[in-house]
Amino acid sequence: MIKLYDYELSGNCFKVRQLLAWLGVEYERVAVDFYPGKEHKSARFIDEINPLGQIPVIDDNGFMLRDAQAIMVYLASRYDASRRWYPDDAELRGQITVWLATADEITRTASAARLHDALGYPFDVEACRNGARAVFRVLDDHLAERDSTGFSWLVGDQPTIADLACFPYAALAGEGGIALDEFPALRRWIWDFRHLPGFVGMSGIFAPDAALRGPKVIPVVKTIA
Repeated sequence: MIKLYDYELSGNCFKVRQLLAWLGVEYERVAVDFYPGKEHKSARFIDEINPLGQIPVIDDNGFMLRDAQAIMVYLASRYDASRRWYPDDAELRGQITVWLATADEITRTASAARLHDALGYPFDVEACRNGARAVFRVLDDHLAERDSTGFSWLVGDQPTIADLACFPYAALAGEGGIALDEFPALRRWIWDFRHLPGFVGMSGIFAPDAALRGPKVIPVVKTIA
């Protein structure tokens, strides 16, 4: 069984939990005391789990993998027989990779602003917010152009891991003091994503209707011993 080193309030961990739920893959959730314990920065975590001291990390029967985007590529490649979430087409994969990189930029800016406001991290919050608005403008323009040609998602004609990668910290932008009023296409996309069947959500991004969620994979929850 897959083991996921996880923190409930992390948008990057949410990406992995959500994809596992959509794929119907059972997993064991190992809760990491990210705050206030900073367990991910402990010597044991760095020595045994992730030398960069970051979450999420998965252990799939001995295969350890860090980084949310890399984990999604792996899970979709290994467990999605339909190839819905990470299609085989080379052009689509190239486009998806662009948005996976964009998701890292969203983490660097919007997520950092959220960490500043919610947990007191000593970031230059105005620089983070300005950076987030810049990347949200790119997202909004792309989504508006896609919508004008009849497509709702970042790549292709259905949601992929590109959408999942960019979604959580855009949806949680308000927790970092970033309003989305000037990004109508982005707000529409967030609404559409939340209404996908099987959406399980997280604190701050709730599933709109339990009836739409479908079956949920219930993980076994443990802490690092």
